[in-house]
Amino acid sequence: MNKNIIKTELAPEAVGTYSQGVEYKGTYYLSGQIGLEPKSMALADGFRPQLDQIMKNIDGLLKSQDLTRENIIKTSIFVTDLANFGEVNEVYIEYFSQPYPARSCVQVPALPKGALVEIEVIAGR
Repeated sequence: MNKNIIKTELAPEAVGTYSQGVEYKGTYYLSGQIGLEPKSMALADGFRPQLDQIMKNIDGLLKSQDLTRENIIKTSIFVTDLANFGEVNEVYIEYFSQPYPARSCVQVPALPKGALVEIEVIAGR
């Protein structure tokens, strides 16, 4: 198998036993991002600030592979409170344009580092 590991300073380093992302046959599987600032590794305070930082992190991962948000095929969103789903939609309107990527969103009991939201992405060329 010929897979390429994605590693960049434009997004937070992995905080566990995983890669920031993997490219395989032109498809990019980006690990879930939480609202960590890449240099300080500090978690943004609050749901919306975490969402904004997550999108910056995703942009950094994409940029490191010469991709943009237009290359995103699917996002998977994990929130600790589905009451925040409306804010997720607001962010989508700001960060994406039609046609929107496919998406799933589920509530989970907890996320790493006490994060309120996590987003993982699949992108392609």
